[in-house]
Amino acid sequence: MKQSLQLKLGQQLTMTPQLQQAIRLLQLSTLDLQQEIQQVLDSNPLLELSEDEPAAEVSPAEDSKPGTSDGPLESLEQSAEWDSGPATATGETSESMPDDLPVDTQWDDLLPSSSSPPAPGADDQPDGDFEARNAPPESLQSHLLWQLNLTRLSDIDRFIGLAIIDATDGNGRLQSSLEEIHESFDPELDIDFDEVVAVLHRLQQFEPAGVCTRDLQECLLVQLQQLPATTPHLEQARLILNRHLPQLASGDFNQILRRTRLKEHQLKEVMALIQTLDPNPGETFAPREVEYVVPDVFVSKREGRWLVELNPDIAPRLRINSTYAGMIKRADSSSDNTFLKDNLQEARWFLKSLQSRNETLLKVATRIVEHQRNFLEYGEEAMKPLVLAEIAEAVEMHESTISRVTTQKYMHTPRGIFELKYFFSSHVATTAGGECSSTAIRALIRKLVAAENPRKPLSDNKITQLLEEQGIKVARRTIAKYRETLHIPPSNERKRLV
Repeated sequence: MKQSLQLKLGQQLTMTPQLQQAIRLLQLSTLDLQQEIQQVLDSNPLLELSEDEPAAEVSPAEDSKPGTSDGPLESLEQSAEWDSGPATATGETSESMPDDLPVDTQWDDLLPSSSSPPAPGADDQPDGDFEARNAPPESLQSHLLWQLNLTRLSDIDRFIGLAIIDATDGNGRLQSSLEEIHESFDPELDIDFDEVVAVLHRLQQFEPAGVCTRDLQECLLVQLQQLPATTPHLEQARLILNRHLPQLASGDFNQILRRTRLKEHQLKEVMALIQTLDPNPGETFAPREVEYVVPDVFVSKREGRWLVELNPDIAPRLRINSTYAGMIKRADSSSDNTFLKDNLQEARWFLKSLQSRNETLLKVATRIVEHQRNFLEYGEEAMKPLVLAEIAEAVEMHESTISRVTTQKYMHTPRGIFELKYFFSSHVATTAGGECSSTAIRALIRKLVAAENPRKPLSDNKITQLLEEQGIKVARRTIAKYRETLHIPPSNERKRLV
């Protein structure tokens, strides 16, 4: 084998640390980006917040609109005036109390009532209820235990009640049968099964109405039992829940009318009473976590043109610390000087990566707004089909980069806040040879269902025919899939009495 030297030309992408950092910042959400910035500020002394610069002035007319910034790394600072003077009480409590009170004077007339609404700004004042406001919400089990402690029961009955409450889930439904609960007791306690049933009926009188029930039918019947006896159509509602719950669930009202011999207007009033019942009474105690979405891009229409602006509040103002940067000496190779040089280079890379992230985000959002201008003007029905490849070709980037930019990034528009991924959808061919977005088809399905006759709801086949009349070719199974994503039940469950 003969050895030889050959010269070849080729291109190769090297993932430098700076490029890796830029890619990582690009795919971070707003909250993750703020945490990343805070970590860099804590670890790099060459970076600092530019808090000493004057805050931008906002006119009253523009106070409710998103502000603009001088650069992609600057944010709009809003100044707030705080009253540092001593607080003085105003109102009736500031007046001196008279020495001689009339005989019929009530203390509530002189002292502020605890049930009265708080004065403006009372929530901003520190008070002794801090622990109560920051305490976790009360669970259903703790609420039931509180009522059990207030109920006069024997030790055995209280022990049975604790077991029943422990077997109750967050919706108020028993997860174990009474037989299983009875078998879990120690045989030496000699607890009868009838005693377990009696304690269960006692717990079913607790609030919220319908807790500690074994199934949906018992839950609704227990709620009916707690209604006043003079409630109209109470007996008819109890009869339907006892004997005709399957027909009620399937929407077979004709069979219910035939078996109960009720008139249609009577059944309508009975249904109105049943619909006031809560199938999941324990949901009121379920912890609800509120997730706030911070938009990355603001879109507004000014003078007939759609403008795209970055949210200036998603990242604080950053700058190089001039004091530490001035301490760096070129010819010095000491450990301290090397440490400052390395951190200065990392700070510059980080600022450049942030700027690249903001420029890419603004460029992609602008192309999306240009493509989906009809959606901003007319709504979901005017949404156009769009894929990542189209935006990637328009901004001359790779599809993977566009995917990173549009993930967990949100756009604030006059029609609401949407994730950038929302504006991308597949297409369906039309009879005219064009294309229709799947988002527009879902909007049409929602519109057709909202305008349907409740007596004769539209089936999936009928919706397919109506869309075909509008020039949109969609299969029935596709309609069913879109309907499920919209959380729209089938036609038999949407049937109602009018």
